[in-house]
Amino acid sequence: MTPPTGAHGDPLADAFDRLWTPHRMAYIRGENKPVDAAAGDGCPFCLAPRMQDRDESLVVAQGEFVYAVLNRYPYNAGHLLVCPYEHLADYIALSEPALAEFTAFTTQCVRVLTEVARPAGFNIGMNQGGAAGAGIAAHLHQHIVPRWGGDTNFMPVVAGTRVLPEILVDTRRLLSEAWLTVGIGGG
Repeated sequence: MTPPTGAHGDPLADAFDRLWTPHRMAYIRGENKPVDAAAGDGCPFCLAPRMQDRDESLVVAQGEFVYAVLNRYPYNAGHLLVCPYEHLADYIALSEPALAEFTAFTTQCVRVLTEVARPAGFNIGMNQGGAAGAGIAAHLHQHIVPRWGGDTNFMPVVAGTRVLPEILVDTRRLLSEAWLTVGIGGG
């Protein structure tokens, strides 16, 4: 009996091919998370809207109190976040005008993603606090995740890998352009 060979005929490897996602290591290690929950220094949600290069920041649109940005570690293609500029952790701490814009931006994210990506549905929500699963609990943010039938296939379940059909910069550009034509302004 011949022993099984792994990927590319290597007899020392197992029989599995691998999809490498080294960019996820920064997320796993907690890089770019604020060290001090009370301070905005080093907070990626405080830094992103101040960056000049929109392709680097992944900011899709900005308002007076909040902005929309692509998630650097998306659950699905087009995964957007709505974040207040103010470094605060609690939803109930938003001022009335900020809350109104937060809601309007969430609505606009759904409109834009519907226009650009035609998802079959959405997951919309926030995890407030580390115990609730917030990756960056110090800065409030809401997730808008487009969903399609079959997008929870074997890859994330078995392989622990997400397959995204385009790079984040291209997605940011598409969504930013659509933001200007689908409803409220932005850019």
